[in-house]
Amino acid sequence: MEQHLLKVKNGFNFRDIGGYPTTDGKAIKMHKAVRSGMLNPLSVDDLNYLNEYGVRVDVDFRSPSEQDEYPDKVPSMAKYVNDSVFPADETNSTAKNQMRKRAFKEDPEAGYHDMLNSYKDIVLAPSAQHAYRVFFDELLANSADGEAVLFHCTAGKDRTGMGAVYLMTVLGVPDEIIREDYLSSNKHLALNQQNKQKLYHELGPAFLKNIEALTHVYDEYLDTALNVIRAEAGNVRNYVEQVLKVTPQQQRDLKKIYLTDNGQ
Repeated sequence: MEQHLLKVKNGFNFRDIGGYPTTDGKAIKMHKAVRSGMLNPLSVDDLNYLNEYGVRVDVDFRSPSEQDEYPDKVPSMAKYVNDSVFPADETNSTAKNQMRKRAFKEDPEAGYHDMLNSYKDIVLAPSAQHAYRVFFDELLANSADGEAVLFHCTAGKDRTGMGAVYLMTVLGVPDEIIREDYLSSNKHLALNQQNKQKLYHELGPAFLKNIEALTHVYDEYLDTALNVIRAEAGNVRNYVEQVLKVTPQQQRDLKKIYLTDNGQ
């Protein structure tokens, strides 16, 4: 997975999904689709690097409150697309934060269950379905080789992770590789040991376990989304077609745009 990492110094979890093989013997082109965390920390050098890398579209899945607090630094050659998966981030309200902090101290599973519910919402919420349809519209318009759509949320793992699952499924990447790419966020986002010890001593083991649930991805999170998708549409490909309204012809067009015979 390391070959997918972009050389961004001040951001995190920036990965090109190019190079992954498909079941029909092709591979995703490099410099066409990049997944990442938020763009707010980027330096001028990072932005220049993304311009040179070919980033021409910045799809921002974050809620308005996240966008306001940490606005994207958009590469100068890229178009910005405000594409919130969830229109309001109620979890950032003071009352909600106080309730969550209390729950996290008392119940070590609270964060885990919060995340499971978030993954159900990513599949079922009308705002999320609309956002991923817009995402596919941007992918379909990105027809020139060497020009990339960058799509991101805050950490680049959940809303972004599901966007990657949808796209890679349409392109024919095997399920086990899609899962491996999804889980690889853990290598780039894990709490370091010093921060773990600090949280443990300040807030207790239950709180630390909850923070780890929010800052990692797990098989159970992806499986929760996939189970809801199966209940709604049978499988991911059907969901993309029936719920996100990406037609069979558009899926064929995506393969023409994003796949190559030699992985370059």
